[in-house]
Amino acid sequence: MSRSSFPTRRRRGRYGGPVEIRLARTADAEAIRQIYNVEVTGSTVTFDLVPRSSEDQVAWLEARSGAMVVLVAEEAGEIVGFASLSPYKDRPAYATSVEDSVYVRADQRGTGVGRALLTELIASAGARGFHTVMARIVGHHEASIALHRAVGFETVGIEREVGRKFGQWLDVMIMQRML
Repeated sequence: MSRSSFPTRRRRGRYGGPVEIRLARTADAEAIRQIYNVEVTGSTVTFDLVPRSSEDQVAWLEARSGAMVVLVAEEAGEIVGFASLSPYKDRPAYATSVEDSVYVRADQRGTGVGRALLTELIASAGARGFHTVMARIVGHHEASIALHRAVGFETVGIEREVGRKFGQWLDVMIMQRML
C-alpha cells in the first residue's frame, strides 16, 4: 500500500476530532511499548510474559519494515492504538500468509479505533500481495473475536490449552480472512 492511501479518518474520537491511521515511525516506539506492556502485565491477550524494554520496542518496530507494516492510530497528537503484520510461519511455503495484531489503549476501546486499524491493515496486506491474514486470539477475548468477524474473518480452529499465563491454561482461536 502506498503512503498516499493514508491517512484514514474516523469521525468520533476521545477528543471529538478525527483519528489518523498512518504508518508507524521510530518516534512512535515508546507509545506502542506503553500500550503493549499494559497487556503483557495485565491481561492474557498476549502470551508475552516480560514487558518490552525501550530498546526491544525500537528493534521490534525496525524489524517490521517493508511488507510487514505497523500502523498507528493517532488522535490529537497521541498514539491510541497500533496494528501490525507478522510472518505467519517461518517456512517458505507460508510466505503469502501473515498474522495480524491489534492493540488499542483501554480508554479508546469501543470507539472504532480497532476496526479502523484492522481495516487498513487488511488493505495493506492485500496491496502487498499477501493471500490470507490469520488471527490467533486468546479464546475468551470476545471483543477481538467480534472485531475480526465484523471485518470478514472466519473461525478455522481452536488450539486447546496451548498457553499458560497467570496460573491458567489458555485456548487460542484461529481466525482467517482470505484476501
